[in-house]
Amino acid sequence: MCLILFAWQCHPQYKLVVAANRDEFYARPSAPAQFSHDTPQILAGRDLEQGGTWLGVTRSGRFAAITNVRDPSAKIGAHSRGHLVRDFLANNQTPAHFIAQLQNHLADYSPFNLLLSDGNTLHYCNSSGEMLSLQPGVYGLSNAALDTPWPKVEQGKQALTETLSDPQHESLFCLLADRTTAPDAQLPATGIPQWLEQKLSASFIHFDGYGTRCSTVILQTYDDQLDFLERQFNEQGEPIATQTFQL
Repeated sequence: MCLILFAWQCHPQYKLVVAANRDEFYARPSAPAQFSHDTPQILAGRDLEQGGTWLGVTRSGRFAAITNVRDPSAKIGAHSRGHLVRDFLANNQTPAHFIAQLQNHLADYSPFNLLLSDGNTLHYCNSSGEMLSLQPGVYGLSNAALDTPWPKVEQGKQALTETLSDPQHESLFCLLADRTTAPDAQLPATGIPQWLEQKLSASFIHFDGYGTRCSTVILQTYDDQLDFLERQFNEQGEPIATQTFQL
């Protein structure tokens, strides 16, 4: 994922509300969200190049999602970050226990941010060793640390806060569809060319060879009923399919 906007325990009906965009090279093969034969309890897309995933849930109410950290100088890790999401979803460890075990293996992965929930707690960690048990609130995560005030994170959090009064599926997809880029003065400096910083500053990204491949909306109630919707986009940035799952 490259933008995850989420609200934890801020709504009387939904303990978790997620609106997320996955940005990737169009040439990288992937499969849409599905229950697969090898992991029938996990609903997630699949990276067909490395076998991991960017976001997923389980029938029991577990949730996990990952973003990369934009750092062109970072070393490439030996293991795919997407396997962290699948590994957490496939077991029964608490987020705190999973993260504690991960601490000795952070160097095996390229820089990342990871969100984990077992339905009772929601934790954030990153490849720098930071770990937080998240309190009720509205959060934003892109390709830097949690709540780093990039324009699309700040604007997305505000839009999500406004949407929480009546969090409908389409209103959440709408806030993810914003293609407005930030002005030069507000762009972060992550070590890439400024023209690319600007292209990547939009919530919904689309340019030659790279862009938002899918948008995901999740509504999870306090008794762990889940609405999971995924909207896929083609290389022209046009929606081509929307899947709806109710767990």
